[in-house]
Amino acid sequence: MTENWHSVTLNIPFASEKHALIAKQVIEVDSELQFHVVKRTIEVDGHVLIAAFSTLTVRLARLAANAFLENVDLVVRTLERFGEEAENPPSS
Repeated sequence: MTENWHSVTLNIPFASEKHALIAKQVIEVDSELQFHVVKRTIEVDGHVLIAAFSTLTVRLARLAANAFLENVDLVVRTLERFGEEAENPPSS
């Protein structure tokens, strides 16, 4: 990256490493829409989801971070609603 790029790193703790890995798998399927000006990496360290963004402008950094956080919110709400049921389905 050149010195003109802007960087943002988000560390999002989850209840477990498994939930952090699920979030990573769900979110990384969709690439950045403007991949030539927004570079994103996602990794998991223990129960923490780490997303790093490098962008050409501060505005793009804000937009990328906001979009990512909206996806995280959706994953968290889905895990809250269906996570336990999916892991422990009712017996017949």
